[in-house]
Amino acid sequence: MKKQEIKKLSKDEILKNIDKLKKDLFNFRFQKINSQVTNPSKINETKITIARLKTVLKGKINA
Repeated sequence: MKKQEIKKLSKDEILKNIDKLKKDLFNFRFQKINSQVTNPSKINETKITIARLKTVLKGKINA
């Protein structure tokens, strides 16, 4: 997700996306253990997206 896309989201949408991405990250970890991961860079990309979402969410809460 791009920064511009994230800024357009509402608080509820951000929270839903964070939950979805955390589940994806959980599944990526299992795939990594079982050597079934198809794209290892998705793990790091997912972590970065979660951090971006949390940063924007914190800004919206404090505003």
